Amino acid sequence: MLTREDVLAAAEAIAAEYNSADSTAAFRDIVVKEGQVAMTVVGISEAAQPSFEAALRQALAERGVEKVHCRFRTSEGQTPAAGSTQQSQGGAASGNPVQGHGAGLEEHPLLRAGSGVQFIAIASGKGGVGKSTVTVNLAVALARKGKRVGIIDADIYGFSVPDMMGIDERPEVVNERVIPIKKFGVSVMSMGFFVEDNAPIVWRGPMLGKMLRNFFAEIEWGELDYLLLDLPPGTGDVAMDVHQIIPQSKEIIVTTPHATAAFVAARAGAMAIKTEHEIIGVIENMSYYVCSKCGEPEYIFGRGGGGKLAESLNTEMLAQIPLGQPDNHPSEPDFSPSVYKAQHPIGQIYLEVADKVIASCGV
Repeated sequence: MLTREDVLAAAEAIAAEYNSADSTAAFRDIVVKEGQVAMTVVGISEAAQPSFEAALRQALAERGVEKVHCRFRTSEGQTPAAGSTQQSQGGAASGNPVQGHGAGLEEHPLLRAGSGVQFIAIASGKGGVGKSTVTVNLAVALARKGKRVGIIDADIYGFSVPDMMGIDERPEVVNERVIPIKKFGVSVMSMGFFVEDNAPIVWRGPMLGKMLRNFFAEIEWGELDYLLLDLPPGTGDVAMDVHQIIPQSKEIIVTTPHATAAFVAARAGAMAIKTEHEIIGVIENMSYYVCSKCGEPEYIFGRGGGGKLAESLNTEMLAQIPLGQPDNHPSEPDFSPSVYKAQHPIGQIYLEVADKVIASCGV
Protein backbone atom coordinates (compact mmCIF):
# COMPACT_ATOMS: atom_id res chain seq x y z
CA MET A 1 0.00 0.00 0.00
CA LEU A 2 1.34 3.41 -0.98
CA THR A 3 2.18 5.55 2.05
CA ARG A 4 2.81 9.23 2.62
CA GLU A 5 6.51 8.43 3.03
CA ASP A 6 6.56 6.73 -0.38
CA VAL A 7 5.05 9.81 -2.02
CA LEU A 8 7.49 12.10 -0.22
CA ALA A 9 10.47 10.00 -1.35
CA ALA A 10 9.29 10.08 -4.97
CA ALA A 11 8.72 13.84 -4.87
CA GLU A 12 12.10 14.53 -3.30
CA ALA A 13 13.85 12.38 -5.91
CA ILE A 14 12.24 14.32 -8.74
CA ALA A 15 12.78 17.69 -7.03
CA ALA A 16 16.52 17.02 -6.85
CA GLU A 17 16.70 17.99 -10.52
CA TYR A 18 15.20 21.41 -9.73
CA ASN A 19 17.02 22.22 -6.47
CA SER A 20 19.82 24.77 -6.37
CA ALA A 21 22.13 26.33 -3.83
CA ASP A 22 19.53 29.05 -3.25
CA SER A 23 16.35 27.00 -3.33
CA THR A 24 15.34 23.53 -2.13
CA ALA A 25 11.86 22.20 -2.77
CA ALA A 26 9.71 21.23 0.20
CA PHE A 27 6.43 19.31 0.42
CA ARG A 28 3.49 19.95 2.70
CA ASP A 29 -0.05 18.63 3.31
CA ILE A 30 0.50 15.29 1.57
CA VAL A 31 -2.77 13.35 1.30
CA VAL A 32 -2.89 9.76 -0.02
CA LYS A 33 -6.36 8.31 -0.62
CA GLU A 34 -7.12 5.21 -2.73
CA GLY A 35 -5.45 5.99 -6.04
CA GLN A 36 -5.25 9.75 -5.49
CA VAL A 37 -2.45 11.96 -4.19
CA ALA A 38 -2.60 15.67 -3.34
CA MET A 39 0.13 17.87 -1.90
CA THR A 40 1.47 21.41 -1.59
CA VAL A 41 4.84 21.96 -3.31
CA VAL A 42 7.01 24.84 -2.12
CA GLY A 43 10.04 26.23 -3.95
CA ILE A 44 9.54 25.04 -7.54
CA SER A 45 9.70 27.92 -10.02
CA GLU A 46 6.54 28.67 -11.98
CA ALA A 47 8.21 27.71 -15.25
CA ALA A 48 9.19 24.28 -13.88
CA GLN A 49 5.89 23.46 -12.19
CA PRO A 50 4.20 21.68 -15.16
CA SER A 51 7.21 19.43 -15.83
CA PHE A 52 7.59 18.60 -12.13
CA GLU A 53 3.93 17.63 -11.81
CA ALA A 54 4.08 15.53 -14.99
CA ALA A 55 7.18 13.69 -13.74
CA LEU A 56 5.58 13.04 -10.36
CA ARG A 57 2.40 11.80 -12.00
CA GLN A 58 4.40 9.37 -14.13
CA ALA A 59 6.41 8.11 -11.15
CA LEU A 60 3.35 7.53 -9.01
CA ALA A 61 1.37 5.94 -11.83
CA GLU A 62 3.75 3.00 -11.57
CA ARG A 63 2.53 2.62 -7.97
CA GLY A 64 -1.14 2.59 -8.97
CA VAL A 65 -1.93 6.27 -8.44
CA GLU A 66 -4.56 7.45 -10.93
CA LYS A 67 -4.67 11.14 -10.04
CA VAL A 68 -2.02 13.58 -8.75
CA HIS A 69 -2.89 17.13 -7.77
CA CYS A 70 -0.24 19.68 -6.75
CA ARG A 71 -0.72 23.15 -5.33
CA PHE A 72 2.39 25.24 -5.86
CA ARG A 73 3.81 27.97 -3.66
CA THR A 74 6.93 29.86 -4.64
CA SER A 75 8.15 30.17 -1.04
CA GLU A 76 7.12 29.46 2.53
CA GLY A 77 4.37 31.73 3.76
CA GLN A 78 3.46 32.99 0.27
CA THR A 79 0.53 31.78 -1.76
CA PRO A 80 0.58 33.57 -5.12
CA ALA A 81 -2.46 33.79 -7.34
CA ALA A 82 -1.73 33.16 -10.98
CA GLY A 83 -1.79 36.45 -12.85
CA SER A 84 -2.75 38.41 -9.75
CA THR A 85 -2.59 42.19 -9.81
CA GLN A 86 -2.04 44.55 -6.87
CA GLN A 87 -5.09 46.70 -6.09
CA SER A 88 -5.04 50.13 -4.51
CA GLN A 89 -7.12 50.97 -1.44
CA GLY A 90 -10.71 51.83 -2.21
CA GLY A 91 -12.02 49.09 -4.48
CA ALA A 92 -11.21 45.82 -6.23
CA ALA A 93 -10.99 46.29 -9.97
CA SER A 94 -11.29 43.65 -12.66
CA GLY A 95 -8.74 40.84 -12.66
CA ASN A 96 -7.68 38.63 -9.78
CA PRO A 97 -7.45 39.32 -6.04
CA VAL A 98 -4.42 40.99 -4.53
CA GLN A 99 -1.13 39.22 -3.91
CA GLY A 100 -0.53 38.14 -0.33
CA HIS A 101 2.28 39.28 1.95
CA GLY A 102 1.28 37.72 5.28
CA ALA A 103 1.90 34.49 7.10
CA GLY A 104 1.37 31.11 5.48
CA LEU A 105 -2.09 29.71 5.03
CA GLU A 106 -1.64 27.34 7.94
CA GLU A 107 -1.37 30.43 10.18
CA HIS A 108 -4.68 31.92 9.03
CA PRO A 109 -6.86 32.53 12.11
CA LEU A 110 -9.84 30.69 10.61
CA LEU A 111 -7.79 27.56 9.91
CA ARG A 112 -5.99 27.30 13.23
CA ALA A 113 -6.94 24.46 15.52
CA GLY A 114 -9.43 25.67 18.08
CA SER A 115 -10.67 28.61 15.98
CA GLY A 116 -14.22 27.46 16.57
CA VAL A 117 -15.23 28.03 12.95
CA GLN A 118 -17.47 25.35 11.45
CA PHE A 119 -16.62 24.77 7.77
CA ILE A 120 -19.47 23.27 5.75
CA ALA A 121 -18.96 22.36 2.10
CA ILE A 122 -22.15 22.22 0.03
CA ALA A 123 -21.61 19.59 -2.68
CA SER A 124 -23.50 17.88 -5.47
CA GLY A 125 -22.77 15.26 -8.07
CA LYS A 126 -24.00 17.34 -11.00
CA GLY A 127 -25.04 20.87 -11.88
CA GLY A 128 -28.59 22.14 -12.00
CA VAL A 129 -29.79 20.71 -8.69
CA GLY A 130 -29.92 24.04 -6.85
CA LYS A 131 -26.74 23.67 -4.80
CA SER A 132 -26.00 27.41 -4.81
CA THR A 133 -29.61 28.23 -3.89
CA VAL A 134 -29.31 25.90 -0.93
CA THR A 135 -25.99 27.48 0.07
CA VAL A 136 -27.21 31.07 0.12
CA ASN A 137 -30.49 30.28 1.85
CA LEU A 138 -28.86 28.09 4.50
CA ALA A 139 -26.27 30.82 5.14
CA VAL A 140 -29.01 33.46 5.50
CA ALA A 141 -31.02 31.14 7.78
CA LEU A 142 -27.97 30.63 10.02
CA ALA A 143 -27.48 34.41 10.15
CA ARG A 144 -31.14 34.82 11.10
CA LYS A 145 -30.43 32.44 13.99
CA GLY A 146 -27.81 34.90 15.24
CA LYS A 147 -24.73 33.15 13.82
CA ARG A 148 -21.76 34.92 12.22
CA VAL A 149 -21.69 33.44 8.73
CA GLY A 150 -19.53 33.65 5.61
CA ILE A 151 -19.79 32.14 2.13
CA ILE A 152 -16.94 31.25 -0.22
CA ASP A 153 -18.35 30.89 -3.71
CA ALA A 154 -15.87 28.16 -4.65
CA ASP A 155 -17.75 27.25 -7.84
CA ILE A 156 -15.09 29.22 -9.69
CA TYR A 157 -16.27 28.31 -13.20
CA GLY A 158 -19.97 28.78 -12.44
CA PHE A 159 -19.99 31.47 -9.74
CA SER A 160 -23.53 32.69 -9.04
CA VAL A 161 -23.78 33.62 -5.35
CA PRO A 162 -23.46 37.42 -5.80
CA ASP A 163 -26.24 37.48 -8.37
CA MET A 164 -28.46 35.18 -6.31
CA MET A 165 -28.09 37.46 -3.28
CA GLY A 166 -28.60 40.65 -5.25
CA ILE A 167 -25.06 41.91 -4.71
CA ASP A 168 -23.89 44.37 -7.35
CA GLU A 169 -21.01 46.15 -5.61
CA ARG A 170 -17.34 45.13 -5.49
CA PRO A 171 -15.31 44.49 -2.33
CA GLU A 172 -12.89 47.11 -1.08
CA VAL A 173 -9.22 46.54 -0.37
CA VAL A 174 -7.96 48.02 2.90
CA ASN A 175 -4.34 47.60 3.98
CA GLU A 176 -3.85 44.94 1.30
CA ARG A 177 -6.74 42.88 2.67
CA VAL A 178 -9.99 42.30 0.76
CA ILE A 179 -13.14 43.08 2.74
CA PRO A 180 -16.03 40.69 1.92
CA ILE A 181 -19.37 42.08 0.84
CA LYS A 182 -22.00 41.67 3.53
CA LYS A 183 -25.70 41.14 2.83
CA PHE A 184 -28.47 39.55 4.90
CA GLY A 185 -25.86 39.35 7.66
CA VAL A 186 -23.64 37.05 5.57
CA SER A 187 -20.07 37.90 4.47
CA VAL A 188 -19.61 36.86 0.83
CA MET A 189 -16.53 36.27 -1.32
CA SER A 190 -16.77 35.11 -4.92
CA MET A 191 -14.68 34.95 -8.08
CA GLY A 192 -17.55 36.91 -9.61
CA PHE A 193 -16.29 40.03 -7.83
CA PHE A 194 -13.07 39.95 -9.85
CA VAL A 195 -14.39 39.19 -13.34
CA GLU A 196 -15.75 41.81 -15.71
CA ASP A 197 -18.95 41.33 -17.73
CA ASN A 198 -19.45 37.65 -16.82
CA ALA A 199 -16.26 36.68 -18.70
CA PRO A 200 -15.43 32.96 -18.86
CA ILE A 201 -12.75 31.51 -16.57
CA VAL A 202 -10.22 29.40 -18.47
CA TRP A 203 -8.02 27.93 -15.74
CA ARG A 204 -6.40 24.60 -15.03
CA GLY A 205 -6.41 22.78 -11.71
CA PRO A 206 -3.31 24.31 -10.06
CA MET A 207 -4.58 27.84 -10.76
CA LEU A 208 -7.93 26.97 -9.20
CA GLY A 209 -6.12 25.76 -6.10
CA LYS A 210 -4.25 29.04 -5.81
CA MET A 211 -7.48 30.99 -6.13
CA LEU A 212 -9.16 28.95 -3.42
CA ARG A 213 -6.20 29.43 -1.07
CA ASN A 214 -6.34 33.17 -1.71
CA PHE A 215 -9.95 33.17 -0.54
CA PHE A 216 -8.45 32.43 2.87
CA ALA A 217 -5.07 34.15 2.75
CA GLU A 218 -6.19 37.48 1.26
CA ILE A 219 -9.63 38.01 2.79
CA GLU A 220 -10.41 39.84 6.02
CA TRP A 221 -13.14 37.53 7.29
CA GLY A 222 -13.25 38.72 10.87
CA GLU A 223 -14.82 36.40 13.43
CA LEU A 224 -17.11 33.67 12.10
CA ASP A 225 -19.15 30.81 13.50
CA TYR A 226 -19.82 29.20 10.11
CA LEU A 227 -18.11 29.38 6.74
CA LEU A 228 -20.05 27.72 3.91
CA LEU A 229 -18.28 26.72 0.70
CA ASP A 230 -20.36 26.42 -2.46
CA LEU A 231 -18.36 23.75 -4.31
CA PRO A 232 -18.39 23.10 -8.04
CA PRO A 233 -20.43 20.02 -8.97
CA GLY A 234 -18.61 16.70 -9.03
CA THR A 235 -15.35 15.57 -7.45
CA GLY A 236 -12.73 17.65 -9.27
CA ASP A 237 -9.70 19.69 -8.26
CA VAL A 238 -11.50 22.30 -6.15
CA ALA A 239 -13.26 19.63 -4.07
CA MET A 240 -9.91 17.93 -3.48
CA ASP A 241 -8.37 21.25 -2.46
CA VAL A 242 -11.14 21.88 0.04
CA HIS A 243 -10.69 18.43 1.54
CA GLN A 244 -6.95 19.07 1.89
CA ILE A 245 -6.90 22.71 2.99
CA ILE A 246 -9.77 22.23 5.46
CA PRO A 247 -9.53 18.66 6.78
CA GLN A 248 -12.03 19.53 9.52
CA SER A 249 -14.78 20.58 7.11
CA LYS A 250 -18.16 18.91 7.14
CA GLU A 251 -20.37 18.35 4.11
CA ILE A 252 -23.97 18.62 2.96
CA ILE A 253 -24.93 16.80 -0.25
CA VAL A 254 -27.62 18.35 -2.47
CA THR A 255 -29.66 16.33 -4.96
CA THR A 256 -33.04 16.29 -6.62
CA PRO A 257 -35.47 13.38 -6.17
CA HIS A 258 -34.62 12.09 -9.64
CA ALA A 259 -32.86 8.71 -9.45
CA THR A 260 -30.03 9.71 -11.80
CA ALA A 261 -29.25 12.92 -9.88
CA ALA A 262 -29.11 10.98 -6.63
CA PHE A 263 -26.93 8.29 -8.23
CA VAL A 264 -24.41 10.90 -9.38
CA ALA A 265 -24.55 12.75 -6.04
CA ALA A 266 -23.45 9.53 -4.33
CA ARG A 267 -19.99 10.07 -5.85
CA ALA A 268 -19.60 13.36 -4.00
CA GLY A 269 -20.68 11.62 -0.81
CA ALA A 270 -18.26 8.77 -1.42
CA MET A 271 -15.41 11.25 -1.82
CA ALA A 272 -16.28 12.87 1.52
CA ILE A 273 -16.28 9.45 3.18
CA LYS A 274 -12.94 8.44 1.63
CA THR A 275 -11.34 11.68 2.80
CA GLU A 276 -12.81 11.18 6.27
CA HIS A 277 -15.08 14.23 6.19
CA GLU A 278 -18.30 14.11 8.17
CA ILE A 279 -21.50 14.28 6.12
CA ILE A 280 -24.09 16.29 8.06
CA GLY A 281 -26.90 15.18 5.80
CA VAL A 282 -28.66 15.29 2.44
CA ILE A 283 -30.95 18.04 1.16
CA GLU A 284 -33.38 17.00 -1.54
CA ASN A 285 -34.14 20.10 -3.59
CA MET A 286 -37.04 20.53 -6.07
CA SER A 287 -38.78 17.69 -4.25
CA TYR A 288 -42.25 18.62 -5.43
CA TYR A 289 -44.39 21.47 -6.70
CA VAL A 290 -47.52 22.56 -4.85
CA CYS A 291 -50.34 23.07 -7.35
CA SER A 292 -51.63 26.64 -7.12
CA LYS A 293 -55.20 25.49 -7.90
CA CYS A 294 -55.70 22.34 -5.84
CA GLY A 295 -52.91 22.71 -3.27
CA GLU A 296 -51.73 19.15 -3.80
CA PRO A 297 -48.02 18.30 -4.29
CA GLU A 298 -46.94 17.22 -7.76
CA TYR A 299 -43.73 15.20 -7.96
CA ILE A 300 -42.52 16.42 -11.32
CA PHE A 301 -38.97 15.05 -10.86
CA GLY A 302 -39.98 11.73 -9.36
CA ARG A 303 -39.70 10.64 -5.75
CA GLY A 304 -37.32 8.95 -3.38
CA GLY A 305 -33.89 9.92 -4.70
CA GLY A 306 -32.85 11.95 -1.67
CA GLY A 307 -34.00 9.30 0.79
CA LYS A 308 -32.10 6.57 -1.01
CA LEU A 309 -28.99 8.76 -1.15
CA ALA A 310 -29.17 9.51 2.58
CA GLU A 311 -29.60 5.82 3.32
CA SER A 312 -26.63 4.83 1.13
CA LEU A 313 -24.43 7.42 2.85
CA ASN A 314 -25.72 6.45 6.30
CA THR A 315 -26.75 10.02 7.04
CA GLU A 316 -29.83 12.14 7.70
CA MET A 317 -32.30 13.65 5.26
CA LEU A 318 -32.18 17.28 6.40
CA ALA A 319 -35.04 18.56 4.25
CA GLN A 320 -37.18 18.08 1.17
CA ILE A 321 -37.47 21.52 -0.37
CA PRO A 322 -40.25 22.19 -2.89
CA LEU A 323 -40.07 24.27 -6.02
CA GLY A 324 -41.17 27.81 -5.32
CA GLN A 325 -40.45 31.42 -6.24
CA PRO A 326 -39.07 33.77 -3.54
CA ASP A 327 -41.59 36.52 -2.74
CA ASN A 328 -39.15 39.32 -3.54
CA HIS A 329 -39.67 42.38 -5.71
CA PRO A 330 -37.00 44.50 -7.45
CA SER A 331 -38.38 47.63 -5.80
CA GLU A 332 -37.51 46.33 -2.33
CA PRO A 333 -34.31 47.73 -0.78
CA ASP A 334 -33.02 44.24 0.09
CA PHE A 335 -34.04 42.60 -3.19
CA SER A 336 -32.39 39.34 -4.20
CA PRO A 337 -33.52 36.87 -6.88
CA SER A 338 -32.97 33.72 -4.82
CA VAL A 339 -33.20 34.41 -1.07
CA TYR A 340 -36.47 33.49 0.61
CA LYS A 341 -37.87 35.73 3.32
CA ALA A 342 -38.01 34.28 6.81
CA GLN A 343 -41.81 34.08 6.79
CA HIS A 344 -42.00 32.35 3.39
CA PRO A 345 -42.89 28.63 3.69
CA ILE A 346 -39.60 27.66 2.06
CA GLY A 347 -37.77 30.20 4.21
CA GLN A 348 -39.24 28.39 7.21
CA ILE A 349 -37.85 25.09 5.92
CA TYR A 350 -34.37 26.62 5.71
CA LEU A 351 -34.69 27.88 9.29
CA GLU A 352 -35.47 24.30 10.34
CA VAL A 353 -32.40 23.07 8.43
CA ALA A 354 -30.32 25.73 10.20
CA ASP A 355 -31.51 24.39 13.56
CA LYS A 356 -30.43 20.89 12.53
CA VAL A 357 -27.02 22.13 11.40
CA ILE A 358 -26.51 24.04 14.64
CA ALA A 359 -27.48 20.95 16.65
CA SER A 360 -25.09 18.79 14.60
CA CYS A 361 -22.16 21.20 14.89
CA GLY A 362 -22.78 22.23 18.47
CA VAL A 363 -22.14 25.92 17.72
